[in-house]
Amino acid sequence: MARIALKVDVDTLRGTREGVPRLLDVLARLGVRATFLFSLGPDHTGWALRRVFRPGFLSKVSRTSVVKHYGLRTLMYGVLLPAPDIGLVAAGPMRAARSAGHECGIHTWDHVVWHDQVRGRDEAWTRGQMRLAFERFSDIFGQAPTTHGAAGWQMNPSAFRQIDDWGMPYASDGRGQRPYRISVEGQTLAHVQLPTTLPTLDEVLGHDGIDEQNVARSLLALTDCDVDQVFTLHAELEGGLLAPAFEALLRGWQAQGHELVSLATLYEHIDTASLPTIPLTWGSVRGRSGELIVAADGL
Repeated sequence: MARIALKVDVDTLRGTREGVPRLLDVLARLGVRATFLFSLGPDHTGWALRRVFRPGFLSKVSRTSVVKHYGLRTLMYGVLLPAPDIGLVAAGPMRAARSAGHECGIHTWDHVVWHDQVRGRDEAWTRGQMRLAFERFSDIFGQAPTTHGAAGWQMNPSAFRQIDDWGMPYASDGRGQRPYRISVEGQTLAHVQLPTTLPTLDEVLGHDGIDEQNVARSLLALTDCDVDQVFTLHAELEGGLLAPAFEALLRGWQAQGHELVSLATLYEHIDTASLPTIPLTWGSVRGRSGELIVAADGL
């Protein structure tokens, strides 16, 4: 049928230590390759509670039970507990992902800081944050990263230009319906964007009678066609309490005839000469609070 690229966002220390190994076990059993994108610096998850006044945030929290999935200890990092440095204390699971044959790349340096601040920050701050992540990734893996996927689908013009300056051929930083080249302030950049095309599990849970028992079926209804897709999962969710639903989803995709691949493999099969150019735009996505990067012809 088609290819579905699996993009694993790893946001927290708990997701790195506990979620990544569980996901590696599931992927190994099914013979599947994915792309793991790591948060490489401090875990300030507790600071995310400041989003309480953002439209849609309380609704999302009530639907997905943040405490249940992330754990009380994680929600205290940066508030009542010091923020642990993920890359320093949990490099082992990151290297294990690469050793298992999965593509690895940058998610962010500090997930909460990037998510909440990057849209309004200047070039110096942006490149400083990205440099920290790049250097830590290189220290952990002994080589430079080949791809990037922004925390919370949040970027700014300087961040997109940094991807070009790193020479990355592709990244997955926003939402949309198909691969494209992004235009930033009138300049078409060189790298290809492979946007997340499918809703995430936490975006659909709690809507229209969808729960953990039938969430896989709801996603499978969107992929019964010959169209390449990008699916974003989170190590804290699909590597935790949503693991059974995720495995059911993978098996369902295989039964539909889809090939489950990394972003790198998806990129290899794209006709880059025919891609559209789409300007940097922001928009909303059902089930997610705030605005994020959304391709203009997308969701």
